[in-house]
Amino acid sequence: MIHLLKSGGFLMLPLLLCSFVSLTLIIERTIFWLRIRREKDRSLVYRVLDLADKGLWDDIRLAARGSNNFIIRILINGILHRDYSMSMAMESAASDELRKMRRFMGVLETIVTVAPLLGILGTVVGIIHSFDMLGAKGIGDPQAVTGGIAQALITTAAGLSISILTLLPCNYFNACAEASALSIEKYATSLEITYEKRANAGEIRPQKEKLVSGGR
Repeated sequence: MIHLLKSGGFLMLPLLLCSFVSLTLIIERTIFWLRIRREKDRSLVYRVLDLADKGLWDDIRLAARGSNNFIIRILINGILHRDYSMSMAMESAASDELRKMRRFMGVLETIVTVAPLLGILGTVVGIIHSFDMLGAKGIGDPQAVTGGIAQALITTAAGLSISILTLLPCNYFNACAEASALSIEKYATSLEITYEKRANAGEIRPQKEKLVSGGR
């Protein structure tokens, strides 16, 4: 390993940094999504929607107490602000949750792009070094020429390897975030429809109407 770092030249240092940052963030995101999956409780989500359909708002808070499910947090935020703007409250909560899910994704995507470019730069530097040696020593010392070519190949391989090994989990994490966004939209819409159905049936009097009535 140390031999490869020395053979690859100075550009192996930023490549090594990229690999360290990439590995750290991949581990952090993996733990994050494993925790999300462990806390996922779809049955509780359906129970909350069922209680909302019956208008049992206090029972919802009791049922959801202690839950770390991100969808439950969003639905509860909407329910707590149902007399003002349920949709905006859930949109705000969803934005916070999705921001957590997409955290560090920009860094991983940057590494996917930068690592192969650093490898290509190492290739160019290695070839330039080879031509310098060829001009200084001629073809009488082929080992001096092949040293630059070896440097070029090592940095290229390192850059491509880092990029590929970062791209796969990066795409997976993005897919998880997109799937979560669709789930949020699905259940938030279900809650809004349930609430509007009860409001149109006259079972709910919006807060604004109460304030006007009180003013009279």
